[in-house]
Amino acid sequence: MKYVDEFRDPEMAKVLLKEISKISDSLAKDLKRPVYIMEVCGGHTHSIFRYGIENMLPDSLELIHGPGCPVCVLPMGRVDDCVAIAEQENVIMTTFGDAMRVPGSKRSLLQAKALGADVRMVYSPLDALTIAKKNPDKEVVFFGLGFETTMPSTALTVLKAEADGIKNFSLFCNHITIIPTIKAVLDSPDLQLDGFLGPGHVSMVIGNQPYNFIAEHYQRPVVVAGFEPLDILQSLWMVLKQLSLGEAKIENQYNRVVPERGNKMALTAISRVFELRQFFEWRGLGSIDNSGVQLNAQYAGYDAEKKFVTPSVVIADPKSCQCGEVLKGAIKPWQCKVYGKACTPETPLGALMVSSEGACAAYFQYGGARIENMQAKQSQQSHQPQQTPPIIPIHPVIEETSL
Repeated sequence: MKYVDEFRDPEMAKVLLKEISKISDSLAKDLKRPVYIMEVCGGHTHSIFRYGIENMLPDSLELIHGPGCPVCVLPMGRVDDCVAIAEQENVIMTTFGDAMRVPGSKRSLLQAKALGADVRMVYSPLDALTIAKKNPDKEVVFFGLGFETTMPSTALTVLKAEADGIKNFSLFCNHITIIPTIKAVLDSPDLQLDGFLGPGHVSMVIGNQPYNFIAEHYQRPVVVAGFEPLDILQSLWMVLKQLSLGEAKIENQYNRVVPERGNKMALTAISRVFELRQFFEWRGLGSIDNSGVQLNAQYAGYDAEKKFVTPSVVIADPKSCQCGEVLKGAIKPWQCKVYGKACTPETPLGALMVSSEGACAAYFQYGGARIENMQAKQSQQSHQPQQTPPIIPIHPVIEETSL
């Protein structure tokens, strides 16, 4: 890539949109419904609305916004645990900016900070380690979260803490894995999907091979996509092309960044420090087996869950908030009863309105009058969700490659 303009060429976009319309119209005629494609990554959702892609697409193609925003899937109970640690004496809690505003059942980290807790925003876990070095009389905790994209930096920070002999640093680990998440979506009985735009940033770390089960066992095509407008349009065209040919393969549109087998150094760091949790609770999706990671026995001394006492209680979301349905793609954000009313970026009820990658935040920031168009578009369509195929056991190697 020489210039970003190469990926924002309006003439090329018109060509791709024409081909997308041609193929999706034909497929929709046979299916007697729109073609449903899920973009797993919240970064894609953000780009789709930032560049107005959703409004450019034909009525025969509908995008489903997936659960690929790590801040958005944090359950309230985990936020409460983090706040409980932050409010203890001699603790400095550090985390990324978005995570500070995620609501718990009583308050967010930002509200805890306003009440006197020492909560600090950092740009990387190494910043947290630097704070630990400068404050040897304090316990410094890093609230780690994210998919495989951010796991390597956290793992390398733990390795650095060990190498430097820093004992007052620990990790409250909420890192999650993408593969079990996609499988949970595919196994959802109230959702019909025809294909996926694969997450570009996660794939940069894990590569493309872990997605093979989606094509082999669920017969759904996956195209790993970049984040510029032409990346997304080309990836949609590639998915539709596979569907028109009756194929289900894993393709890599984002090959300028994503290596086929992933990043070996990053994967090595992850495997040294982390191990799979047997269960992990997701906001809106419930408990998903082997979908989270924790520090392994060798690095248990850096595990904040072992250093501190926390409530560890599962807390249900407010009944009025429909984050779960949005995360699974069952409804659009603007169909939530509290969207734009009780739930706004200033007063979020759910995490999807907090994170910059959250679907609700993307709709709120870029939707505007376009939501009216989408409402009118949906009223003309009979969107009747169908059941997914029977669950087929996946090969056990998937659990290994998810890390």
